[in-house]
Amino acid sequence: MNPRMTPFRLAASCVTAFAVLCAGAVSALGAPPVKNIVLVHGAFVDGSGWQPVYEILIKDGYQVSVVQHPLSSLADDVAATKRILDRQDGPCILVGHSYGGAVITEAGTDAHVVALVYIAAHAPDEGETEAGNGKKFPNSSRPLVKTPDGFVFLDPANFPEDFAADLAPALAGFMAHAQTPTAAKVFATPITNPAWKLKPSWYLVAKADKTINPDLERMYAERAHSHKVEVEGASHAVYISHPKEVAALIEEAAQKAHP
Repeated sequence: MNPRMTPFRLAASCVTAFAVLCAGAVSALGAPPVKNIVLVHGAFVDGSGWQPVYEILIKDGYQVSVVQHPLSSLADDVAATKRILDRQDGPCILVGHSYGGAVITEAGTDAHVVALVYIAAHAPDEGETEAGNGKKFPNSSRPLVKTPDGFVFLDPANFPEDFAADLAPALAGFMAHAQTPTAAKVFATPITNPAWKLKPSWYLVAKADKTINPDLERMYAERAHSHKVEVEGASHAVYISHPKEVAALIEEAAQKAHP
């Protein structure tokens, strides 16, 4: 204690210091939400399926980018995602559906990313592959069709039931015939540096998913200590059929995860 400091001045100094600490705490609690959202699609589809979620997020004031990656290799798809991340003007939430979860697990180490959101998505650990995890938790969809040059797709006759059972038949039928064939090797490429070990995550489980076993989704969420929600009756196309629930989870991540 300064011997020249009077009791009045000492009390005033303590009050000032306390006020500064309180102001800092309030500032941290009241930090603005992250405004940039980057959406990553999964296998067999393109980014257009994110439109219902995109429209909700835009209406709520977020800046949203949709990655259109080529589905040619995990490295190519991660590079395409990072190309979009490089364009962000601040911190962002990185969101992946299905195989897009593997993509964001690799790309999510980028400095722009402050949180990850998995929508019925794969979240492999280091050294794991989607195919390997799928054998531990088998799905209930029918086998993929293989092309001579190493790509796979869903038989259009099976697509509505196996991928999009809760969508309108006309939309599911269109998606079945507008598929983007996906390189089979993406499902057998090991993850090297899982971002969910470094950053907070949120996870949406689609309870009627036939493409990824819901129990595998739950395992991913539990292992990553994700903030988890489950959607009753949701197919693998939950990001299209339940855009409000998906957008709400993304906005929760944006409001709670800060740089």
